[in-house]
Amino acid sequence: MSDVKSAHPDGTRFAPHAPPKQPAAGERRFRWRGVARDGKRRGGSLVAPDAATARAQLRAAGIVAARLVEAGAARPPRTAAREVTAFTRQLATLLSAGLTLAQALDLIAQTARRDAMPRVARGLARRIAGGDRFASALAAYPSQFDRLYRALSAIGEATGNLALVLTRLVEHRERAAAQRGKLRAALAYPCVVLLLAIAVTAALLAFVVPTFQQVFASFGAALPAPTRAVMALSHALLRWGPPSLAASAALLLVAVRLVRHSPRAREARDRLLLATPAVGPLARAVAAARWSRALGTLLAAGTPLADALHALSHVTGNATFDAANAQIEVRLRRGERLAAAMRAVGCFPAALVEPIAVAEESGALDTMLLDCAELAEREVDEKLALASACAEPLVVIVLGLAVGALVVALYLPVIELGNVV
Repeated sequence: MSDVKSAHPDGTRFAPHAPPKQPAAGERRFRWRGVARDGKRRGGSLVAPDAATARAQLRAAGIVAARLVEAGAARPPRTAAREVTAFTRQLATLLSAGLTLAQALDLIAQTARRDAMPRVARGLARRIAGGDRFASALAAYPSQFDRLYRALSAIGEATGNLALVLTRLVEHRERAAAQRGKLRAALAYPCVVLLLAIAVTAALLAFVVPTFQQVFASFGAALPAPTRAVMALSHALLRWGPPSLAASAALLLVAVRLVRHSPRAREARDRLLLATPAVGPLARAVAAARWSRALGTLLAAGTPLADALHALSHVTGNATFDAANAQIEVRLRRGERLAAAMRAVGCFPAALVEPIAVAEESGALDTMLLDCAELAEREVDEKLALASACAEPLVVIVLGLAVGALVVALYLPVIELGNVV
C-alpha cells in the first residue's frame, strides 16, 4: 500500500505497482490535487523521497496530478511491535515462496493497508534497489528494527537463509509478546480493583462523611475514636486532596519524562524494581529469559559470541541487565569465559549460570541457552498465574475491609446512642 492518502470520503488509498528506482535519502511529505481514473477530483498527501517519485506514485495509482506541493520533512513512521512482527512473518513467507527480497517488499507495500509498515517496506525496497544490503537498509528504521533484528538479518542474508532466520525471529518476537501479554493480564485485574477501592474510599470520605458529621454535631456528645479519626481523614482529604492530587500527577509526569530521556533514571528505576521483594525475582527471571533466548537465537544462527552480545544492548528491557550485558561483552573480549563473566556482574540467577558453564565445556551453548530460556519462561508463567490467583481475593478483601471500616466508624456513634437510650 502506498502512503498516498485520498481525500475521498470512503478513505480509498491508491497503491502503486512498482517501487521507486532510487534509494531514499530523506522522505518528504507532499500535498497533491489531481484527477483519478473515474474522472473525479481528488486531493490528499503522500510521502516520497522527492517530487519525481511522488508523481510516479500518483501515476501508478491512476491519478493525474494537477498540483504537487512539498509540505516539509515527513515524520518517521510509527508502528507497533505486532505490526513489525506481522511484517516479518509475511516477508519470511514470501521469501520461502521463491520471491526475491525486492519483490517481496514491493508486494507487502501494495497489499498491507492498516498500518505504517507499507511505508517502511517501500523505503527498504528503494534502498535495496539502490544497492544497499538488507541489514543496512533496516538501519534506516531503528524504531522498527533493533540491533538483534539487524544482526540476525545480516546473518541470514550472508548465509542465504534469510527466510529461515526471519521465521526464527518471528518466533522470538511472538514469545516475547506473549509473555508481555501474560504480565499485563496478571496485573490488570488487581490494579483495576485497587483503583476502584481508592476511588470508592475517596468518594465516601469526600461526600458521605461530611453529611454524617453534621448529624453527629447535633448529638452534643463526644464521638468514638474511630469516628473522630475518619472525620479528620475526611477533613484532610477535602482540604489537601486536590492540591496533593495535582502535585502527584505533576511528579508522575516529570518522573515518566525523566525515565524516558535519562539513562541514569532508567537504571535507578530498574535497580529499584529488581530490589523490590515480591516483584524483583520475577523481573529478574523475565530479563534473564529474554537475554538467554535472544543470545541462543543469535548463536544458533552462527553469530560469534562477542558479536552476539553486542547485538543484545537493549533486548531485556531492563537497564541493569543491559549494563551487565555490556560488561560481559568487555570481559569476553579480554578472554574470560561467559559463565565467569556472568558471575562477575552479579545479575543473573545461579540456575542460569551453572548450566551455561557446563554448556561451554560441551560446545552446546546455543541449545543450552534456548533450553534455559524456555525453562525460565515456564517458571515466570507459573509465578504469574500464582500471583494473579492470590492477588484477586486479596484485593477484594482489602476493598471490603476499607469500606467496612468506614461504615462501622460512621455508624458507631448511632449504635452507642441507641444503647444509651
